[in-house]
Amino acid sequence: MECIAKGKAHRPYEFGVKASLAVTHREGFVVGAMSCPGNPFDGHTLEGQLDQVERITGQIPATTFVDKGYQGHGVDPARSQVLISGRRKLSKLLKRDLRRRAAIELELGHMKADGLLGRNFLKGALGDMQNVVLCGAGHNIRKILAHLRAFLCLLAGEARKAVSALNASLEPQAGPQPFPMSA
Repeated sequence: MECIAKGKAHRPYEFGVKASLAVTHREGFVVGAMSCPGNPFDGHTLEGQLDQVERITGQIPATTFVDKGYQGHGVDPARSQVLISGRRKLSKLLKRDLRRRAAIELELGHMKADGLLGRNFLKGALGDMQNVVLCGAGHNIRKILAHLRAFLCLLAGEARKAVSALNASLEPQAGPQPFPMSA
């Protein structure tokens, strides 16, 4: 466990190990998770994270969106285009995508709260590594289950519509009834 100086007024210091996460841009699935013992500079962890993403997925992302802590990262622009938040003179599409990076903070918050990333019960540096990877896997499983739940609700809603349409077609038609004629 290391002391990490955050520089924030409400909590100037935190104790623990830095975790580096690679999350897909649109869906928010974790494709890379590793612990970084020794409190390294954020920019120095980016190359290792890209290596891990390449090992796991078999491809390197064409564009990488990071926060301002990654200035001076040293990643070759031919390998991956690194866009740092707050950068100017970008196309509208890249500006929109860079704003989307803020959604990753929510994913991290969910991983800390729901996945217990903020609390590690495993021992040593190996336990730190395992905890980060297991939190990433658990986050992906929760996302997959949420998508399946939404899909099943959609199917259940469509099934209700199909059953009600079938019932409506089987009921006798309630058209105009002829008046009884008296003789």
